[in-house]
Amino acid sequence: MIEKILEIARAASEAAPPVGDPAYPLFAATAAELLQRRWGEVLDANDADLAAAVAAGSAPAMVERMRLTDQHREALVELTHRVCADLPGVTAPGPETEGIGGSRAHQVARPLGVLLMVYESRPMVTLDSAVLAVCTGNAVLLRGGSECLRANGVLAELISDALRARNLPEGLAQVLLDTDRAQLRDLLRRDDAIDVLVPRGGAGLVDYCRTASRVPVIAGGAGVNHLYVHSTADIALAVRLVLDSKLPDPAGCTALEMLLLDEDVADGFFAELVEHVDEPDVRTLMLRLTEETGQRLPQALEEALEVQELAANDDGREFLDPTLAVRVVPGIAEAVRHVRRFGTGHTDGIVARSRRASEEFCARVDSAAVVVNGSLRLHDGPSLGMGPEIAISTGRLHVRGPVGLDSLLSRSWVVQGAGAVRFRTGGTEGKGDR
Repeated sequence: MIEKILEIARAASEAAPPVGDPAYPLFAATAAELLQRRWGEVLDANDADLAAAVAAGSAPAMVERMRLTDQHREALVELTHRVCADLPGVTAPGPETEGIGGSRAHQVARPLGVLLMVYESRPMVTLDSAVLAVCTGNAVLLRGGSECLRANGVLAELISDALRARNLPEGLAQVLLDTDRAQLRDLLRRDDAIDVLVPRGGAGLVDYCRTASRVPVIAGGAGVNHLYVHSTADIALAVRLVLDSKLPDPAGCTALEMLLLDEDVADGFFAELVEHVDEPDVRTLMLRLTEETGQRLPQALEEALEVQELAANDDGREFLDPTLAVRVVPGIAEAVRHVRRFGTGHTDGIVARSRRASEEFCARVDSAAVVVNGSLRLHDGPSLGMGPEIAISTGRLHVRGPVGLDSLLSRSWVVQGAGAVRFRTGGTEGKGDR
């Protein structure tokens, strides 16, 4: 079965039109049109998946990650519009250079090849990953979690119909509905047929893929993200940024997990937070504090929010729910030390009026994104003005940060020689670097 899947993917990759072909944006537009038309089917399948997950006792946070709303449909339509707008620039040839003997060279965009996407819980990853991968000329194998099997089945039909409608090989996007872990294990060994692996999910999934895969990996891993409120911070702003970094999507990879408060502003921060406790989302916030820090909480905050004692293993923990760990630190040096020790290099930030403090934090915290006086949720492709993405990478090779259209391409050189040769010098032919 796996051999057939890989054979279809490789054949589709080789038969696909070159990067920049007009069939690709037409495919994206058709996928969006079909999604609009069949959205009711997708929601019905999603409802069945949700009911099965609840019956199986799945964690509420996972059930919420599975849930589709009209906002997801609107976001996908917007994604396809942005892809169509960005493709010409992303796939355009690079500038020409002039070499010896009148030779000229320029770079051209090439697909990475056959991609394997492995992900959990969020069914719309199936469609947006298919659009981004196919529109950059790649073939993609899409392996979602068993919890979203019904919704992914409907989306698989939709993707195939969109490919057929634009005369593209159907094998460019295959949704793998076999949930046997043995299939994933075997796929991870096939570096002879798969060019890039992109795992997207919790730390367990990503760590497993990293350790078991022979295929090169682009991965983000867990988002144990920190926000440090410096002694010079605007406290009202800091509270707003903390709430926005945590509550709208507490299971997202850019969600805030550990708040580091400078000793000089901790009391003021808690006092300002009291002013927000009547907001509906804020009522869901759960604080984890050391016993000493807990003694500094205003009574109104203790009465309004659930407060627990910070456990030893809460440093470096990705909660994936509205739980927020809080530590008071003596200054920026301790904040940086904490982030370096317990962070995952995903998204960290500082709130400070002091430019010097912000620059020091940015220089010493080596994360995929360091945010100054902004919400941690700014770290994604659309928010940064970079366009759609399929993941956020914390790796250091090929791409770091949002994995968008440009990151799904490589560049090769086309050299127009015009008869140019390398000349012999001192009896030795120039052979370039070895």
